[in-house]
Amino acid sequence: MIKIKPLRDQVLLEALREERKKGSILLPETVQKERPEKAKVVAVGPGKMEDGKLIPLSVKKGDVVLFTKYGPNEIKLDDKEYLIAREEDILAIIE
Repeated sequence: MIKIKPLRDQVLLEALREERKKGSILLPETVQKERPEKAKVVAVGPGKMEDGKLIPLSVKKGDVVLFTKYGPNEIKLDDKEYLIAREEDILAIIE
């Protein structure tokens, strides 16, 4: 169970790493240095305040999203790595 609740328009993401192939060679995750750009939404904040009104987020828990490569911040909880991103760092929801 996650023990963190994002604030404002922040979103807690769990990176989805895909195995990559280079030709016919399968590259293990430890060799893949690039940050993933696909993640599952684990928790969302309540929304963004604009003109005194709360604007809810467009994403919800369980959504799989694409995000900007260097936008989110990395955090570690219970020996597991997560990303915290602003909603504006999320580019799309994958359906």
